[in-house]
Amino acid sequence: MSINLYALSIDAKDPAGLARFWAGLLGWGQADGNELLPDAKTGFRMRFLQSDVEKDRPNQIHFHLTSETPEQQQETVARAVELGGRHLDVGQLPEEGHIVLADPEGNELCVIEAGNKFLADTAFLGELASDGTRAVGYFWSKVLDYPLVWDQDEETAIQAPSGGPKIAWGGGPVSPKPPKNRMHFDLVVPADGDVDAEVERLIALGATRLESGQEGADAIPMADLDGNEFCILTTPRG
Repeated sequence: MSINLYALSIDAKDPAGLARFWAGLLGWGQADGNELLPDAKTGFRMRFLQSDVEKDRPNQIHFHLTSETPEQQQETVARAVELGGRHLDVGQLPEEGHIVLADPEGNELCVIEAGNKFLADTAFLGELASDGTRAVGYFWSKVLDYPLVWDQDEETAIQAPSGGPKIAWGGGPVSPKPPKNRMHFDLVVPADGDVDAEVERLIALGATRLESGQEGADAIPMADLDGNEFCILTTPRG
């Protein structure tokens, strides 16, 4: 693999507060700054970046948390609410088994019912469910060298060869994109890799290099086929 998924970065008005919420909900440890270390089954971190932009629409990515039993599902919901989350009505039906919540800054998450077969081989953070085209699912499969584990009715999903969370795209039509997504992927090139060669490879796959990005000189900002921002981090990472 010539490039790795290092983190999912999330814009936040209160990065430290949002980091505490997600650390408490997921049971992850905290690194220096507002960065969370994943559990043993999850291959990427979560980072929380300062932003004063108001959230005015559903995120392009939302979280699916898994449950082994109905009791665990209720325990996860109760813990989220105790930590500062809230229930969220997005038009879900009463008979649907998942429970929709929002974190303290309104980022959507679903606590999935026990017995869900699609997420049976994942982590507690079972899925990053994304708004996106089939083509962008193929793009990210090639970028990360993750196999496609779902490809039906325009919906796609990929998963690291080692397992862990799935990253899925729901197919078209795709919602209008905001000026900047509140979440983006941060990628890193291994120490013995060639950053410039990776940038060119991603461009050949259909990515676009952006003129400026949130992380300044520490990253190369790019966008995928749907226009979603991502970054290649250029400073050393542990």
